[in-house]
Amino acid sequence: MNRPTKQKNSLSAVQPEDRTRRILVQVAVAAVLIGLIAAIGINVALKKAERDDPGPRPVIAAQPAADPTGVTASITETGAIRIGAPSATRTVRIVADLQCPACQRFEATYGPLLTEAVNAGTVAAEYDIIAFLDHASSTEYSSRAANASFCAAESEPSRYQAWLQTMFEHQPAEGGDGLPDSTIVEIAAGAGYTDPEFARCVADGTYRKFVRAHTSEVLDSGIRSTPSIFLDGNPIDPGQLSDAIGS
Repeated sequence: MNRPTKQKNSLSAVQPEDRTRRILVQVAVAAVLIGLIAAIGINVALKKAERDDPGPRPVIAAQPAADPTGVTASITETGAIRIGAPSATRTVRIVADLQCPACQRFEATYGPLLTEAVNAGTVAAEYDIIAFLDHASSTEYSSRAANASFCAAESEPSRYQAWLQTMFEHQPAEGGDGLPDSTIVEIAAGAGYTDPEFARCVADGTYRKFVRAHTSEVLDSGIRSTPSIFLDGNPIDPGQLSDAIGS
């Protein structure tokens, strides 16, 4: 008697409909994976394009000086806001973030001294405002405030130091919403900024791309904390500033 043979569990035993369904599933999965890879590639390309596009660069128009020691303002080649007389013999560079509590304390302690030295014509101050604390607010206040900094310097450079002091006085707590643009404009109005172009610059985020690119450049240069203070290009402890530039 012949024993019945067992059916082999092979692809040849699969019904044509099952085989077709399996192939269609595999094709669909492959299509999804290809789509995901393409989407990731596009996203990476867009982010790179954003990094490579610094947007418009702020420009401070030349201001006439009453005498050779008159205080003027400009944007340095590295993107800092320079306030000081052309004849100033010393340069203080301040790398700061307007959301940074330690920067607020620095401004409260040394800001008046620095302003006095700048007005005396002996020191030029370079304010290197960056934005790396966007995570400390829910509205990217750090970037918006840095944008406003360039708007202020461009609009009315002679009032910039007063504006900066007032902005730090109104610094919002970390972890909150940050100041809305309307409040930033109100603070500036209190410091003498009445030009509608300033408000437009703040609302439009005119220099947000520049802020992003400038921040990356500053951090890539080795800056790891704010405030970082430099005197004539050399890093110093903030506590040394009084002796270095004090009268």
